[in-house]
Amino acid sequence: MSLRLGYGTNGLTDLRIDDALGLLADLGYEGVGLTLDHMHLDPVGPGLADRVRRVARRLGALGLSVAVETGARYVLDPRRKHGPTLLDPAAAARAERTALLATAVRVGADLGAHAVHCFSGVRPAGMDENTAWELLAEALGPVLDEAQKAGVPLAVEPEPGHLVESLADFHRLRLLLGEPPPLGLTLDIGHCQCLKPLSPAECVRAAAPWLRHVQIEDMRRGVHEHLPFGEGEIDFPPVLAALAATGYQGLTVVELPRHSHAGPELARTSMDFLRARLPAGGADRCLAPASFPGAAVDRPGSARHRRIPGTVRLEDPTC
Repeated sequence: MSLRLGYGTNGLTDLRIDDALGLLADLGYEGVGLTLDHMHLDPVGPGLADRVRRVARRLGALGLSVAVETGARYVLDPRRKHGPTLLDPAAAARAERTALLATAVRVGADLGAHAVHCFSGVRPAGMDENTAWELLAEALGPVLDEAQKAGVPLAVEPEPGHLVESLADFHRLRLLLGEPPPLGLTLDIGHCQCLKPLSPAECVRAAAPWLRHVQIEDMRRGVHEHLPFGEGEIDFPPVLAALAATGYQGLTVVELPRHSHAGPELARTSMDFLRARLPAGGADRCLAPASFPGAAVDRPGSARHRRIPGTVRLEDPTC
């Protein structure tokens, strides 16, 4: 099975969205990990429906697939990084994050996204673990309902330092929620190197049945810092071969959120690096995006998708 490479807009924040998408298409990427943020398709700004339609047309014209990512640092609160989270002690604050994720799912549906990404957030100081899990399950319920209606998988990312930090934590959440069909996994290859007891390739094989989105970058063991390829410790050919062997059909998106100052050049060198290490078959633009059973994922701009109304150190766990 061929891999489909993408690049994250959180590593291209100095470019206008049209320019970023054009760059990636010119470099040969199959798609884009589109972070909803104030500079790229602001999810809380005015005129969202019109802006989504324009981006859908641009994606379609360029032949790019898309995954929607929701890791913007200050899109909801200009003073709290990633705040509020799904674990915020205040119910109104949790509801604000839930509403944002539900909006992201609707945007994803209108763009024909193969998945919408999210993470749990860090457990607040003083909150016991059982309460945190209960709050997370409660906050994700409406988002999963929206994902079921939209036919777009919600792909939770285990993040170093978060409540959901490991593959085991993902399975705990999956079982706590009753194994809902829209719930899937975002696997960050660098995080496998940083934290997991398994090698990144073994981590891919263990995660395979639940993969809905993949992020990739270099990293060192024990240090949560997203690095350009070749600056960390990961042996990539076995990882890429393992991904191809799983049959995963979504995007594998380069994730360098602290390198926008060199974004265009890193997008070029990242593509060169990965192409040189892809297993036989390379990348294939024609593969259908991954989804959960029964979900219909259409191309950007299709009639079904016109429904919207109106890197860090381990001790600093939030990217």
